[in-house]
Amino acid sequence: MEDKRILYVSSEVVPYLAENEVSLMSYDVPKMINDQGGQIRIFMPRYGNINERRHQLHEVIRLSGMNLVVNDLDMPLIIKVASIPKERIQVYFIDNDEYFKRKASFSDEDGVLYPDNDERAIFFAKGVVETVKKLNWVPDIIHVHGWMSSLLPIYMKHYYKDEALFSETKIVTSVYSQSFDGTLDSEMINKIKFDNIPHDAIQELEVPNYENLIKASIKHSDGIIIASENVSASLTKFIESSGKPFLPFASKDKFTEAYTNFYKEMLS
Repeated sequence: MEDKRILYVSSEVVPYLAENEVSLMSYDVPKMINDQGGQIRIFMPRYGNINERRHQLHEVIRLSGMNLVVNDLDMPLIIKVASIPKERIQVYFIDNDEYFKRKASFSDEDGVLYPDNDERAIFFAKGVVETVKKLNWVPDIIHVHGWMSSLLPIYMKHYYKDEALFSETKIVTSVYSQSFDGTLDSEMINKIKFDNIPHDAIQELEVPNYENLIKASIKHSDGIIIASENVSASLTKFIESSGKPFLPFASKDKFTEAYTNFYKEMLS
């Protein structure tokens, strides 16, 4: 994978958030490609529970200051950056006071999902793409992890479909069993349609629960990785019947070879 450029877009990454299946793989996979001589970038949201001082986040003024429109509202984009110690891996953080200031990632202290999680996901998807455009960094592959990142493939295939920068870029989505209960805001589909994304492309999001978000992401990806051992039967069936290349679950001791070969297949 030497000199291949892979952009990792994740809901969660260690060491910035607690260890779980998504956050660990969102560190292990980029590290693996970095060790093979690939060029990587990682993007994640800058939640309020990330300790900026401990992790030495700092704002990148030349990348900040843009406004992104979410459901007809202008939202300022702030970009911060940090390096994972000892790994020489840069992580970019998408920030906005309105969306990411609160002191938890996805839900309040009672475990209730934040009512604007849908808008946070839209903002995150647009923020990543706009920042990569500013960096003028052309990824060979964009690899998406976690449900907060699940709108990125949709926006890439519709909203940004005419961006020459990404004309050769392949999108891979990792599907995990780590989910959320209930649904996001019922108006989510209309907020996405505001960006001229056709209804039939995102009809799953009429009911914006975890499984439907992931199905919409799969539909707009070029390849799928089953990243959990126990992905639901309905999602597994959806992946298998999608007609897209997919990688079955690979255990920790086998994932390096499996993921590398899958990337090579996506690029061939």
